[in-house]
Amino acid sequence: MTLRPPVEPMLAQAAEAVPGPAALRAGVAYEQKLDGLRALVFTAAGPGGRVLVQDRRGSLVQDCWPDLVAAAEAQLPQGLVLDGELVVWDAEAGRLSFEALQRRAATRGRGAVGLAARWAAYFVADDVLQLDGQELLTRVRGEARTAGGSVRRPRSDGPVDAVSDDDGPDQGPGVAGVLD
Repeated sequence: MTLRPPVEPMLAQAAEAVPGPAALRAGVAYEQKLDGLRALVFTAAGPGGRVLVQDRRGSLVQDCWPDLVAAAEAQLPQGLVLDGELVVWDAEAGRLSFEALQRRAATRGRGAVGLAARWAAYFVADDVLQLDGQELLTRVRGEARTAGGSVRRPRSDGPVDAVSDDDGPDQGPGVAGVLD
C-alpha cells in the first residue's frame, strides 16, 4: 500500500516524568518536543510527481514551505513519507522562533518565498512511515527506525543532513533527519 495524504501523524502523549531505564529496556521511547508544528513530508512516488507537506489536520501546506519542498526534491529518495516537526530558525535571535514559524505557516506564494529567505525552515523527522513506496505503519517502531537508517546521508554542504546532538541550524534550510 502506498501512503497518500491525508495520513494521521503520530502525535506525542504528555507524561509527568521521563520513563526510567526499565521502561526503556521494555521498548518505551521518548523524544524531545521541539517548538514546531507537526507535519508529514511525502516525496514524489515517481518521475513528474511533487513533494507534498501535510499539517497535523490533514491540510496540504507545501505552498508555505518552498525551501523545504526544494530541499526534499533535491535530497530525498522517491516514495518516502516522513513524520516530524517543522521548525524555523531565526538567525538574528540565534534560536528557533515559533512566531516566525506561525508567520511562515500563514503565508503562501511570493510572500512565502520572501519569508523563506529571512527565516529558514527545517524538518526534523521523527518517524519513517514509508520507504521506497513500502509503508511501514504495521512495523514496530524499532524496525521502522532501522529502515529509516537508509535515508540518512553523510553530512554535506547540501540542505539535507543527518543531525546529531551537536549539529546546529547552520546547515542551510531543509530536511534534518533524526532517525535513531
